[in-house]
Amino acid sequence: MASLSQKVQQALDEGRILVLGTQVLLGFEYRAFVERRFDDLPRWAQALKLLALCTMLCAFALIVLPAAFHRLVEGGSDSARLLRLTTRAVGLALLPLGVGLGLDLAVAAQPVLGAGGGLGFGAASAALALGCWYGWTGLARRQRGGRAGREEEDEEMAPTPLQTRISHTLTEARMLLPGAQALLGFQLAAVLADGFDRLPRAAQRVHLGAVALTVVTIVLLIAPAAYHRIVERGEETERVHRVASGLVVAALVPLALALSAQLGVVAYAFGRDARLAIALGVGAAAVLQGIWFGAPLALRARRARRASPRRAAARP
Repeated sequence: MASLSQKVQQALDEGRILVLGTQVLLGFEYRAFVERRFDDLPRWAQALKLLALCTMLCAFALIVLPAAFHRLVEGGSDSARLLRLTTRAVGLALLPLGVGLGLDLAVAAQPVLGAGGGLGFGAASAALALGCWYGWTGLARRQRGGRAGREEEDEEMAPTPLQTRISHTLTEARMLLPGAQALLGFQLAAVLADGFDRLPRAAQRVHLGAVALTVVTIVLLIAPAAYHRIVERGEETERVHRVASGLVVAALVPLALALSAQLGVVAYAFGRDARLAIALGVGAAAVLQGIWFGAPLALRARRARRASPRRAAARP
């Protein structure tokens, strides 16, 4: 049976697959609203495109949650609690991801199949994805008799070696970096799209701000490798783990702001309504920061309050 650290590493590797795919899809979503033919879509198709973007953001927030939890709550150590959270977060993220794919395919099929055909095509695609991700895997789990999960719960938390903690930290940086780079590529290409010139100057400046925030995210995610090579000469030290963990957590702040600001630009391109754009942008920022920072920090504070009486009782 795989050790707890091996299970955590496998969960992180699987999360990398979902993060990269979701961020690439997010890049396409953002770019679509400044494409020349977007204005030719029916209003319902444009609304579905905006809804698909929101569902993709929800999926992305859930997929990244375990990395934030690992850094902020567990301090980089492996635990059965982290493994359970990762399993649940990724499992839940597949729902908005499948729905978002279905919405996107409905819009893509509409010019060829018409409104009814496009909606049917999108619904069938979503049903296929969700049936494979939930139906087939649920059936396989029942056939196993639910043994998966009980093994994880029975496994106690053990001290995590420094080498493993550093490896997990770098893996979490690699989870976010390729997707952030892909997002930056779509942001830069959007400036050259026909629809970008039709945005007001204020929206263009917000887009430029989102580009700058994405660049900051990329710089922060590359910094752990630079620090490890240049400062520590490749040696594995507690300082490497501490600095790398701080940089990965710090990168989530500009990333959340970049995604939220970009959503505001997209919302304005959809409705030409500044109030809608601000509401969606601010709302997305609150949700992302709440999931990545608010919930883990609240849990860490609650654990600290519970541990205080036990530490006091253990003192002579």
